[in-house]
Amino acid sequence: MAHTILTVPAVAKSGEIIELRALIQHPMETGYRRSSEGVMLPRDLIRSFTCRFLERGKSGEGELVFSATLHAAISANPFLSFHTTAYASGTFVLTWSGDNGFTQTERAHIAVR
Repeated sequence: MAHTILTVPAVAKSGEIIELRALIQHPMETGYRRSSEGVMLPRDLIRSFTCRFLERGKSGEGELVFSATLHAAISANPFLSFHTTAYASGTFVLTWSGDNGFTQTERAHIAVR
């Protein structure tokens, strides 16, 4: 399991534009580098990131807020920052997926007043 750091406001006013920030520790190895012993390091990349919003009291997969496709040129420990409008209390579900079956999902709650 990868270590993540999320910055999501705990409380926001209805209609307020908020910033979400997400950092995940991941080597993002391209498969083109060699180790100190000269052995090719296997490719290990995060390929996609999605952020969905699940409104409190509703079911389903939620509304897509932000998505990104990542490539080999992305540095290790990718950091993403994006904005959205707070309109209801609920949960942001952030998901990273990549090579070798890698998947990481984190949740962050927000109360909108």
